[in-house]
Amino acid sequence: MIHAKPQHTFKASHSVKRPTSPPISSPLPAALPQEGPERVVLRRQSYLGLSSAASVLSLWAVVLGWSLTSPRAWDHPVLLCGAVLLMTFLDTGLFITAHDAMHRSLAPSFPRLNDALGRVSLWLFAQFSYAQVQPKHAAHHLRPASELDPDYHAPGRPGLLSWYLRFMCHYASPGQISRMALVLGLAVLAAGIAPERLLLFFVAPALLSSFQLFYFGTYLPHREPAGGYAEPHRARSSHWPAWLSFLSCYHFGYHLEHHSFPAVPWWRLPSLRRRFKR
Repeated sequence: MIHAKPQHTFKASHSVKRPTSPPISSPLPAALPQEGPERVVLRRQSYLGLSSAASVLSLWAVVLGWSLTSPRAWDHPVLLCGAVLLMTFLDTGLFITAHDAMHRSLAPSFPRLNDALGRVSLWLFAQFSYAQVQPKHAAHHLRPASELDPDYHAPGRPGLLSWYLRFMCHYASPGQISRMALVLGLAVLAAGIAPERLLLFFVAPALLSSFQLFYFGTYLPHREPAGGYAEPHRARSSHWPAWLSFLSCYHFGYHLEHHSFPAVPWWRLPSLRRRFKR
């Protein structure tokens, strides 16, 4: 039997103990095992992770293509709203895919493919640089909810709006904004796509998704409770059922579990949550 470790794939048949101290090393796992049952577990996780990534990427491309070209997507109010909401959810899926890649939990048996999919997913999400976002996310895990955490609010300013704006300023950059402007310009000039469609089905979902990720993955889990932080990871989890947790943010609300075992992929967080509750 393989017991769960904070830096490796989770696999256990009993309850999980919460760690007693915050992580002090990179959230990336150590070198892959060369043989043994753990290697088999990681290979299976890799195939499931690749299937998940392929599903998100394929659906994202199909829905975006239909939204940008179909007359019905623009003329029918219900379809228009549905397309925006679905694109928002799939944009969030792109980021979650890249997020798992940063932790090498997307395809741990294929590190190069893992990182390549992370780069592609993050670029499609909003033309972010994987090389720039990954160290910032590592810093978040190393010193969560502190002045050294790029995701945390400014001192004395824990309000929702000010925290979100600071969060966005840490990740948006002139290079990222320029790349997005270039993509939009090429789509209009070279592909002949209407600017209003791009704003509605490409830009707006990315912005809505950024708030979804912030609200369910940063603001709610890392707000300081009235009695102060009780967990070493300074995080807490939602108590929502798995189906609602998935719809809200791909189980990002099970945040204490994620910080405790960052190499566990998003789709295994519900089972890890159940073990935490025992």
